[in-house]
Amino acid sequence: MGQSSRYWVKDPVTDKSLRLKTRLFKKTAPFFRSGFDKLSLKASQVNTIIKSNATQTAIAKAESGELAPIAQCLVNSNCAQRLLRGQTVEEHEIGGLGLVLVARSTGYKRFVLCTYLVDYWCLGLKDTIPDKKLNDIKYQQFLKMSYDRFSDGYEEISLEQAQAIVYGAINYANKLGFEPHKDFQQTKNHLGTWCGQPKLTFGRQGKPYFIEGPYDNSSEIINTLRRNVGEGNFDFLAGLTPW
Repeated sequence: MGQSSRYWVKDPVTDKSLRLKTRLFKKTAPFFRSGFDKLSLKASQVNTIIKSNATQTAIAKAESGELAPIAQCLVNSNCAQRLLRGQTVEEHEIGGLGLVLVARSTGYKRFVLCTYLVDYWCLGLKDTIPDKKLNDIKYQQFLKMSYDRFSDGYEEISLEQAQAIVYGAINYANKLGFEPHKDFQQTKNHLGTWCGQPKLTFGRQGKPYFIEGPYDNSSEIINTLRRNVGEGNFDFLAGLTPW
């Protein structure tokens, strides 16, 4: 057989006549839905076949090291408007933060996803959540929870745009002296390889703008900016009082 028992999925279609009908359909039916109708398969049987095929396809991809296909890429709308469309928006609530979510399909209504929280004004990748495996219901719940604090909501983007936001922010921050979050090594592969396009513009009004977060070491960050871009070449805000 040559297949590891760890990844072996027993065919749930056990009825011999049903298997024959399915095999015949794959060879002769020109259209998916009409073909199953002609074979008089019940809806539950069709769903079983779809789920089985989707699961085995996902297993084959995992065994080969190939990334699962993209299901959805999202980002909060303010980030999309500013970086992808070059529009000026009010961002007094969350500053220059963007939350990118990349979900890949691992089977029938099953997903694996990673999130990337970027500070596109200064610090680059501030946080990232490694692989979360969720069914359809849990996935929708996770979306709501993740974007609840972004009053601007979220929108769908392409994988190339998601990569441009994350990798672009990391590259910008690296020039300022900042490294991406340590967990990026766990989520980098999920994001895929970026071709370098589209090119986006980071910073605020042409220079870095650091806004202090609850876990930031402000003095260390400001000293890093002073060393790498020079006094007067960046802006910063600690709490509610400009420094």
